[in-house]
Amino acid sequence: MNKRTKDPETTLTDEIADIVRDRILKGEYYIGEKIKETAISSELNVSRTPIREAFKQLNEEGLLDYIPNRGCFAKGFTRRDVTDIYTVREALEKIAVTWACERITDEEIEKLEEQFDLMEFYTMKKDTRKTLELNSAFHGVIYKAAGSRFLAHVLNSYKEYLDKTRKSVSYSTEFLEEIQKEHRELFEAIRDRSVDRSVQAIQNHLEGSRKRTEQVWNLK
Repeated sequence: MNKRTKDPETTLTDEIADIVRDRILKGEYYIGEKIKETAISSELNVSRTPIREAFKQLNEEGLLDYIPNRGCFAKGFTRRDVTDIYTVREALEKIAVTWACERITDEEIEKLEEQFDLMEFYTMKKDTRKTLELNSAFHGVIYKAAGSRFLAHVLNSYKEYLDKTRKSVSYSTEFLEEIQKEHRELFEAIRDRSVDRSVQAIQNHLEGSRKRTEQVWNLK
């Protein structure tokens, strides 16, 4: 545990939750697999108390199932989960791009283009980590351009959780060029302030993202 870089505000419970969450989202624990406190305690050299607290946190996030007298089991994602996630996201993102087309400033278009160009550069370098960071910044410009603090708050809060899943499933190097093409269509539509094209572009992007997630998770 002491090898990990810690934020001053991060607790031991948060550190353990991060480790277990990453393993669930990467599929290192299969759906239904029992996650044992004793094994994690031995591996990380920590007491079982913060592990229990971390398990409670992950249970609230829907990533673990706690069954009394039996223990905690990995939930991962089902096809229904992924469908629900992307259905909600599509509704919110369509509102965001519609308002962005109507309200975006020339300065914000320049910022969006800057993020897109950087994404293209790191896509060519096949740098998935940096591309993911820039993807978040790209969508952040759109949320801000939409001109709604409430919508931006909802999308950013929601996106924090999605980013945790995408780090392990959607940004495999084999998908980078496909994802960049989707972002090009979206950027050009918003740049031209075309509501119809922007809505279609974000729909195409999210449909592609959903399919990539299902493919990598091998959902049935």
